[in-house]
Amino acid sequence: MPTSVDMTSAALFERLQHQVALFARRAEQTRLGGVGKARNSMDRAAYLLLNRLDREGPMGVKALAEGMGIDSSTVTRQVAPLVESGLVKRTSHPEDGRAVVLALSPRGRGRLEEVRASRCALMEVVTAGWSQHEREQFTDLLDRFNTALADYHAASGGGES
Repeated sequence: MPTSVDMTSAALFERLQHQVALFARRAEQTRLGGVGKARNSMDRAAYLLLNRLDREGPMGVKALAEGMGIDSSTVTRQVAPLVESGLVKRTSHPEDGRAVVLALSPRGRGRLEEVRASRCALMEVVTAGWSQHEREQFTDLLDRFNTALADYHAASGGGES
């Protein structure tokens, strides 16, 4: 028979899974797209790819896929429209001219900065009633949660999109 501690934990995990499900739905509804003209103007996959290239610099498809926890064919498929639209450029690897790396183009950097600023403005609006400490605490916990999910998926053979 479960103890009151077990019941409390079960109730807490039920509440947590429900809140995560609501968050996922609301994030998808708004696409966490920001405010203003950049609102909903870049899908999640494109944002994450551009953001990784911005933060880590040019890299090959394989390295990009490994860093994102997805397979190379998915990255290739997601990068194609970014190359076609001029947000990402293919260039020769600086040390091995035969290898191709993907890099954020100047246009891509500008577009990413516009979308990032719009999304930051949305976060400011949504958390307007929160203290700075609450914002920091939520961000730290969400980072920890996302890391734990990524670790779980990596260990179970799943991937991250």
